Amino acid sequence: MISWLTGTTLGKFISTFFISMVPIVELRAGLPYGIALGLEYPLALTAAVLGNMVPVPFIIIYIRRIFAWLRRHWSALDGLITRLESRADVKGDKVRRYGALGLLILVAIPLPGTGAWTGALVAALLDLPLRRAVPVIFAGVCIAAAIMTGITFGVIHIF
Repeated sequence: MISWLTGTTLGKFISTFFISMVPIVELRAGLPYGIALGLEYPLALTAAVLGNMVPVPFIIIYIRRIFAWLRRHWSALDGLITRLESRADVKGDKVRRYGALGLLILVAIPLPGTGAWTGALVAALLDLPLRRAVPVIFAGVCIAAAIMTGITFGVIHIF
């Protein structure tokens, strides 16, 4: 399905951008994917960072409303939503304790359960204003991109 996109630089950029938007994999998969496609590093980095950041303001602004709507219309999702909220609350403890630095570290460390989506969810549930949360999340995404760059190029040089 994406094969027609991966043939051109624009197609590689777009597919890297969209993979980086996906929760859980985010930039951790998007950046190596773009580089593996043969996208020049600055373009892969730009696509991955932009793709990872696009959902952030929407999550911060709308996630509470989305959760409430889902609970009203699909009660079967209540357990999943409750688990997401409780995991975000646990991660939010560090943000409550360390403030912006806690949020930065939560987003910057490229491990499962961290990243821009989790950081935005935590920011939303802690009622952090958009103007305070987005720059910190962006800085965390940039640090994660630097870490993933090192890992990606280290793996490439091994093989």
